[in-house]
Amino acid sequence: MANTPQAKKRIRRNNRRAEVNGARVSRIRTFVKQVEAALAAGDKDQAKAAFQKVQPELARGVAKGVVHKNTAARKISRLSKRVAALG
Repeated sequence: MANTPQAKKRIRRNNRRAEVNGARVSRIRTFVKQVEAALAAGDKDQAKAAFQKVQPELARGVAKGVVHKNTAARKISRLSKRVAALG
């Protein structure tokens, strides 16, 4: 249990950060799912549009530190390969 005022503040801050970061990761997952849904439906135009939306979201996740740089690069690479294969 936290005893010092600093430790108590740190707990409050960590909880808030966890909430914000969780929302960021959830948002990224939602965008990735939209691309995957379009791919499953075989809709190339919708998949391209969704892919254009997911790229900046992943980049933002990297910049904010919630997603590792290589993880984002891997996801973008794999999704782009699948989108390109639709045509």
